[in-house]
This record gives sequence, C-alpha cells and structure tokens, in this order.
Amino acid sequence: MFESDDDPELVRQAVPFGLKLQEGLLTESPRHRGLLLSLASGFTQYAYAFVQADAVEMEDKDATAAKALRDRARRLFLRARDYGLRGLELKYPEFSKDPLAALPLTTERDVPLLYWTAAAWGAAIADAKDRPDIVADVGKMAAMMDRALELNETFEHGAIHAFLINYEMARPGVKPAEAQARARQHFERAVALGAGKQAGPFVAYAEAVCVQQQHRTEFARLLEQALAIDAYAVPESRLANLVAQRRARWLLGRMDELFVE
Repeated sequence: MFESDDDPELVRQAVPFGLKLQEGLLTESPRHRGLLLSLASGFTQYAYAFVQADAVEMEDKDATAAKALRDRARRLFLRARDYGLRGLELKYPEFSKDPLAALPLTTERDVPLLYWTAAAWGAAIADAKDRPDIVADVGKMAAMMDRALELNETFEHGAIHAFLINYEMARPGVKPAEAQARARQHFERAVALGAGKQAGPFVAYAEAVCVQQQHRTEFARLLEQALAIDAYAVPESRLANLVAQRRARWLLGRMDELFVE
C-alpha cells in the first residue's frame, strides 16, 4: 500500500493507523492468512524504517531515549514475528511445536511469510544482546531464511540475499574469511536480482562488511552508488530506496567515527 509513496514522513504517521485497523480486522477473522502476512510485513518495515532507525541516529545524542526506542523496535519486531508464525501455523500446525521439522514441508507459496517472519525475528535477535531467551532462537530464524532462499531466491528483487549480507557476518560457527566471502556473494546476487536499482544491498554491505573490515574507500563508494540510484525507477521499491538512501547519507556523515586512520 505504501511501497510506492515518496514521502517517508507521511508514511511514518499513516502506518500505525493502518496496522491497528488490520489488527481489528484480524480479531474478526483470526484465520485470515493474508492479514497475518500484511501485519508481519507491516510491523517489520515500520519498526525498521522508523523506530530502529531513529534509535540508531539518536544514540550519540541521548542514550536513554535511544534505548527506549530500541526496546520498542524489538517489541514490534517480535509482534511481527508472532503474526508470521501464526500465518505459517494455519497451513502447517507443526510450526507451533517444531519449526525446524516443519520447514521441509513449506513451498514457494510460503516464501513471503517465511521471509517476513525470519526478517522480523532476525531484527529482534540482533538487538537483544541482553535477552538470551531471544538470542537462543537464532538457529530457527536462520533456517527459515535459508529455506526461503532455497525456495525462491528472486523474492522481492533479491530481498533474501540482501538480508543475508548482514546475517552472514554474524552467523555462528563461520570463520571471518568465509563470512566475508558469503556476504559478498549475497551482495552481488542481490544487486543482480535488483538490476542495480535497489539501494538496500549497497548500504547493507557497506555497513556490515566494510566497517568491520575497515575498508573506508569501498564504504564510501558503495554508499555513493546507493545515493546515485533513481528511487523512482521501480515504483514498488520507491519507499524502501528512499529509506536506504537516508541511511546512506547518515553513514557517510559518520565516516570519521566508523574508521580508524
């Protein structure tokens, strides 16, 4: 509904009303898989683009306010995850007991729910260092995203690959050199599937890999590439591109803090 909008601030104000409306509709139709998917994706995108992003940008100015926003984002991500799991359980009751055992039963038609459920779960885990009960589910989240990739790597112009750029750098049990190589492969595939018109993969690789490896020149080059993308070229990606480009500009402004000469 909002993907093609060119005014992120307008969307920021409108989305909560839409999400609460959908939650009201869900109470009347609790087994509506389409509503559950819409809520999983909607809460995930709202929490990432507006709540978590504000927390990150506020960190240096007001640590207490930033923490409050991070906590709120985590709650929203978990809310999204729970809606996604409910949607999967409608078709595969096994998910409520053992998601890992149920994953082989899923098909390509389940990829949207698999992706948004795992994306929300992963975002919550990434910001839950003080919550071992949440971090303990990382294996389930990763298996879900890997299954989505296996079923349809082209989903949403390579969105699964874009997500995995970040995750590979933190995937348990993977050596640093292998993690970087895998992140690079996902980056290149995401760019190819998005025909070079998605800013997200460039920002994700710059932030997840270049900062960790202290590759300042490549960091700047990738973010400039993200900013050079025409956000209006792909209508269904317009809002996502504008949000990613805002992140790119903010990261470029922090280069001296992120890189040690």
